[in-house]
Amino acid sequence: MTGRRKHTLAELAAMTSAKVRGDADRIISGVATLVDAEATDITFLANPAYRKHLGTTRAGAIIARAEDVKDTSVDALVTDNPYATYARVAAAFVPSAEDATTGEIHPSAVVDAAAWVDPSARVGPLCHVAEGARIGARTRLAAGVVVESGVSLGEDCVVHSRVTLCREVRLGNRVIVHPGAVIGADGFGLAHDNGQWIKVPQIGSVVIGDDCEIGANTTIDRGALGDTILEEDVRLDNQIQIAHNVVIGAHTAMAGCSAVAGSARIGRYCLIGGGAGILGHLEVADRVTLTAMSLVTRSITEPGEYSSGSPLQNNRDWRKNAARFRQLDQLARRVAKLEKNNE
Repeated sequence: MTGRRKHTLAELAAMTSAKVRGDADRIISGVATLVDAEATDITFLANPAYRKHLGTTRAGAIIARAEDVKDTSVDALVTDNPYATYARVAAAFVPSAEDATTGEIHPSAVVDAAAWVDPSARVGPLCHVAEGARIGARTRLAAGVVVESGVSLGEDCVVHSRVTLCREVRLGNRVIVHPGAVIGADGFGLAHDNGQWIKVPQIGSVVIGDDCEIGANTTIDRGALGDTILEEDVRLDNQIQIAHNVVIGAHTAMAGCSAVAGSARIGRYCLIGGGAGILGHLEVADRVTLTAMSLVTRSITEPGEYSSGSPLQNNRDWRKNAARFRQLDQLARRVAKLEKNNE
């Protein structure tokens, strides 16, 4: 990737608190992989599996740990966390809010007279901003965003195309919402009576803290009574379902296609693998890791790594094991009987 901007290695070091080894005045204009980098690019080594490319990279500089830069003569930013440093360096080459025209409401946008849009905010083509909505300073709405009544967006938010923010949803500062996400739709609240479903009004809302990121086509339902809450710095991948009245603690990250049922509470600093599911009304402690495709059926009270499900195997073995699984109860009873007879 080649960026519009140029920085010296010394400037990048100052941005990231890394140390320079080599020519601090070297000009860098983009970031790239170890294999693809050219003389004006900076690359990084975070995974030991890619160490084999150190000797052949054409990069102008590399981000790496002290023990790794010993294996290359390339100029370097030395850091204990190369991947995090790379993330900060890469951001220096991506156009920011200051690079874009601010204070613009596109002529095709519909902004209600009772809405408030900060003069420095941008409202893109075909957006709709309803009455009582508030758009904070330097916040950007891309094409086709719907902001319903009473919605509040903080400062420096980026809301990508076709996002829908339903009534009274509240976003903090620096929140990023990717295309197609729907925040604040009704939760799945139903009561059964005399053979038919009765819709339970969903009168809560969704509150999203500062520095959160919501992936494409992810849905976060409004609360039935209280609010659905994401604390600060929560990161949600694409196509995730968060049901009504869920609370997700600060700094938790969830991978794609995971789902959380109603009124579950997830702690802080948790990592939820792709396709994992958490049943309703359960609690997950702080610093819990759920591996991909796990299903949480009871509360987790201690930090740690948890897994469930059956690993992939060839179909013939799976069919045999599935048949034996149906016999487990009978086998357990036989073992218990034998143990009792031997007492």
